[in-house]
Amino acid sequence: MTSFFQENQELLEEVVSEEKTLSIYNLIMDGGLGGQIIIAILFLLLTVGVYIYFERFFAIKSASRIDVNFMNQIKDYVSNGKLEAADALCKSKNTPTARLIEKGISRIGKPLEDINTAIETAGKLEVYQLEKNVSVLATIAGAAPMIGFLGTVIGMIVAIHEIANAGGQIDIKMLSDGLYTAMTTTVAGLIVGIIAYITYNHLVVKTDKVVYQMEAKSVEFLDLLNEPV
Repeated sequence: MTSFFQENQELLEEVVSEEKTLSIYNLIMDGGLGGQIIIAILFLLLTVGVYIYFERFFAIKSASRIDVNFMNQIKDYVSNGKLEAADALCKSKNTPTARLIEKGISRIGKPLEDINTAIETAGKLEVYQLEKNVSVLATIAGAAPMIGFLGTVIGMIVAIHEIANAGGQIDIKMLSDGLYTAMTTTVAGLIVGIIAYITYNHLVVKTDKVVYQMEAKSVEFLDLLNEPV
């Protein structure tokens, strides 16, 4: 009886030990070649997504910076006919809003409609630059879970293949590769997709803020030109 309890205790300790040493690395390595390839693809997508997010985040953050006295200085220069000084001020700021105002200043003397059209065209180009590569994040957000589910299908095929070759004697160890592939790739795909989705929406919000700022300053500039002399 004592020997029986000792054997059970040793078995329990082995199981606990195995559970404690189980790691993400082990899950990936035990998932077979198919699972490892899927995980590698998802890791690559995650790396690309994180790079795009931080690159765009700092670019948009830089674009949103504008001096609170910028428009007051522009108004003073334009009202006093100092267009060269106004143009130089815009060039020194190097922001989307300043570039729009610079485009408008270069058209002063032409009909107001032409100035408005020039600013709108320049604004579309600025928005395009702000949104550069952001759509890739949206693609990753949609593709990553599907790639993870592809790994799930591959894992289940491997598991079924092992069952078919077992000759009616199913051993859980034989199914482990397929099951690991099915579970780890699904989790990895969902994690990458969630991260990409959140970062994409955050960049969209930040971009919209800059666009609204550009529109407001452009309208303010056009109102300035429309004021009676």
